[in-house]
Amino acid sequence: MKYLAFVAPFILCSCVSIEIDSSRKDKALHHVVLCWLKEPGNMENRERIVNATKSFREIPGVMEVRAGQVITSERSVVDDSYDIGILVVVADAKSLNEYLEHPIHQKAKKDVLVPLVSKILVYDFQE
Repeated sequence: MKYLAFVAPFILCSCVSIEIDSSRKDKALHHVVLCWLKEPGNMENRERIVNATKSFREIPGVMEVRAGQVITSERSVVDDSYDIGILVVVADAKSLNEYLEHPIHQKAKKDVLVPLVSKILVYDFQE
């Protein structure tokens, strides 16, 4: 119980800092990419895309990059028809455009995505 009393102020302070941080005018932009493979379920091709995606971390302005395979679901509201999901977080629309035009992204698109993917769906949203 003493431990909880000691930790509680730190938890409350971190919640407050989240609120303060979320009120900033410069909100992060999330670039969500869903990929359908030409060979659905091909683990080697999935891995190639995930590995290529890791290189996006080297692009200036990219704050975060994540990629992984779909999780199947029985829920009717979940679209689990794609093979790979990619998330790239950048500071703003300018950073997104710079990321999209950067040679690392263009090379991954040309050498990996286009040859392996039959369909790509993109969602961009800002916090």
